[in-house]
Amino acid sequence: MKRNILFSTVLALSVSGFLAAQYSWGTPEEGSNYVSQIFTVENMTCATCPITVRKAMSRVDGVQSVDVNFKAKTVTATYDPALADAAIIAEASTAVGFPAHASGETL
Repeated sequence: MKRNILFSTVLALSVSGFLAAQYSWGTPEEGSNYVSQIFTVENMTCATCPITVRKAMSRVDGVQSVDVNFKAKTVTATYDPALADAAIIAEASTAVGFPAHASGETL
């Protein structure tokens, strides 16, 4: 019994370590040409709204990460400008019912 628990623990730690090593978890790679853009988003009124906005923007090719600030009604999206632009990312949010507009600020 103890051997099974120990084996399961070692396996779980190995898998989580592998996943952490393989994926950047939404942070831009060092030396990349990613751009961060701030968007204002309308109609976010509940706790599930930011999830919908994040999923929609994340599905755009070239988007590396999406950070939603529900309280401020803003989104910071980091993306590769060779694959996407602010208008396409804003349209993805607008298409799911949350009109977004680039604020003009890029980070």
